[in-house]
Amino acid sequence: MAPGIPAALERPHFIGIGGAGMSGIAKILAQRGAKVAGSDARESATADALRALGVTVHIGHAAGHLADDSTSVVVSSAIRADNPELVRAAELGIPVVHRSDALASLMEGLRAIAVAGTHGKTTTTSMLAVALSELALDPSYAIGGDLEGPGTNATHGEGDIFVAEADESDRSFQKYDPQVAIVLNVELDHHANYASMDEIYESFETFVGKVVPGGTLVIAADQPGAVELTRKVRELSSLTVVTYGESEGADVRVHKVTPRGLTSEVTVVLNGKYLTFTVSVPGRHYAHNAVAALAAGVALGIPAHNLASAIGKYTGVKRRLQLKGEAAGVQVIDSYAHHPTEMTADLEAMRGAATGSRLLVVFQPHLFSRTQELGTEMGQALALADASLVLDIYPAREDPVPGVTSALIIDAAKAAGADVTAVHDKAEVPAAVAGMAKPGDLVLTMGAGDVTDLGPQILDHLSS
Repeated sequence: MAPGIPAALERPHFIGIGGAGMSGIAKILAQRGAKVAGSDARESATADALRALGVTVHIGHAAGHLADDSTSVVVSSAIRADNPELVRAAELGIPVVHRSDALASLMEGLRAIAVAGTHGKTTTTSMLAVALSELALDPSYAIGGDLEGPGTNATHGEGDIFVAEADESDRSFQKYDPQVAIVLNVELDHHANYASMDEIYESFETFVGKVVPGGTLVIAADQPGAVELTRKVRELSSLTVVTYGESEGADVRVHKVTPRGLTSEVTVVLNGKYLTFTVSVPGRHYAHNAVAALAAGVALGIPAHNLASAIGKYTGVKRRLQLKGEAAGVQVIDSYAHHPTEMTADLEAMRGAATGSRLLVVFQPHLFSRTQELGTEMGQALALADASLVLDIYPAREDPVPGVTSALIIDAAKAAGADVTAVHDKAEVPAAVAGMAKPGDLVLTMGAGDVTDLGPQILDHLSS
């Protein structure tokens, strides 16, 4: 199957083309035959991967990077109005397309699975992409992280299934019309865009309401926010609701999760039958992600036994408890967790894997707004580690907020009994960790910013 390219996306220019979501759409368009160009702030492996597909990638942002014959300019919510390429687009009368609208157009005519939730989207989408590929269904997919196996976050497949991570942060997931929607959890996050849980529920209800008639909602049976959302959308007559989790009433019930080092064995009850399969990452939350993927695939008519076996082929996604290496008997693992719930889940998973050993954490808070609202809970989560180093806040798209610093997290962590130290210079971390770590310890770099760069540096110091 070769879906066409919308006229507006025949010669698109992406501002911030190196971003996880933007680069995925650019890759798929290039693979479909579009003439794609774009710009990014710096060189990266993603920029090189795009160039290998024939994409023109400019470094830096300048009006001259935008070709006069561009059919559209694609932006994310992170692009500011004064970006010179966006200003130039207005001067030339070139239409501006939001990333979510571009992604929605790529799904048209295909059976789409949209994966939503405050946490776990990337992992669950990745599990589906790997499993469907393993079953020779050749799906298209767009993910917020690079798969370990293919080493990419997106591809155009010849099959009729499109798997996409559906981002609730700016309400853009409301643009999609999936045949299957997955909702992993519903919690308050993205405080710059949502003022209350009522707004969160309203946004997710809109997303669920976009499922095509006769489609399926796969939703968690254990997480309070998901349970409340299920109650709110039950009356949608055109929707089949499939719940999953450990609750007795779950349609796909998680019977048992057995840790196996850095993997897990999961047993579920589906249609009255027991089914056991392997998940390549530790922790109950990742096991639940795998069960959500299983339920979604079954909703599309894929045999459960085949799908479960294929999910076992998933080997991980970068930054989701990714083993970066081992040196001097110390394993260094990278985690993208930046919300307290994610932090707690990953720390508990690592605590289970670090039997008889210490768990050392390097945490970098992400966003001033998130730290302002959830800094106390972040600090409490760090109490699960044996010792933590906390960096300054990674601002991403935000400007500083007076009085909001990592001290909010550190004070809460100490109040919870944690051994935590502030480190203001990121360059000091590798030597500090190497001085702390002993053979058998696990070191976890955690956060959504550039803390991920420290893993290889820590390994180098440990080796020396």
